[in-house]
Amino acid sequence: MPTPQTAWSPLEPQALSTVAGPAWSVTLLENATSTNAVAAENPVAGTIVVADHQTAGRGRLDRSWETPPGTALTFSAVVDPRLDDADWPLLPLAVALAVAEGVRRATGVDVALKWPNDLLLDDLKVAGILLERVQPAGGRPLAVVGIGINVGMAAHELPVPTATSLALAGADVDRTAVFGAVAQALGAELAELSAGPAAVLDRYRAACSTVGRTVRVDLPDGTSFTGAAEAVDDRGRLVVDGRVVGAGDVVHVRVTDGAP
Repeated sequence: MPTPQTAWSPLEPQALSTVAGPAWSVTLLENATSTNAVAAENPVAGTIVVADHQTAGRGRLDRSWETPPGTALTFSAVVDPRLDDADWPLLPLAVALAVAEGVRRATGVDVALKWPNDLLLDDLKVAGILLERVQPAGGRPLAVVGIGINVGMAAHELPVPTATSLALAGADVDRTAVFGAVAQALGAELAELSAGPAAVLDRYRAACSTVGRTVRVDLPDGTSFTGAAEAVDDRGRLVVDGRVVGAGDVVHVRVTDGAP
């Protein structure tokens, strides 16, 4: 298994801009509390804010986290999805597909998708995505797409027991290469989504490992329930035992969970 040494190397702004391609304008910060917060201060479509070290990352349900310096890839892209309001819930699914494709291209590792947009390796979380809608004055609504990928973490550096890293999966852990592959895949996936969401939704359904699993759904109001994940509907929502879930935290329940 390779060591995470290459992930510890500081990121370089010119290298990041080169691998992202001309469609993106990339800013590198040595440290940032949250790249989403920085990107949302003055949102301009086509910009990406990268933090070499993020100290107060934000996740769903207002969770916060920090990773050891040099071990994670954390960045936020500002995009104009050019979608009708009714199709905005499909945006997280498209981003998840893009991140999974970028990781595969850069490392050769196939990750699984957990609804709506977590990336898993052996049912352990290797990447997370947080989308926020912002409204610039006088303009169309934009999305700030926050992406955090555990690249070079050793086992003792993982934030929670349910996490893993690309390095622990034996993958090439160059953060710059992963960034470039994800940024380019993101641009391509968003172009497909704006052209017509049907094909993106079909590919997400085929890739989503949640469907067919027993899951626990933790809802924003603090309640939860367990059931069988049956489908992803045409609006990108998860159907669990006939109940449509548009927002919530989904946990894949292992067969042995709750066993005596």
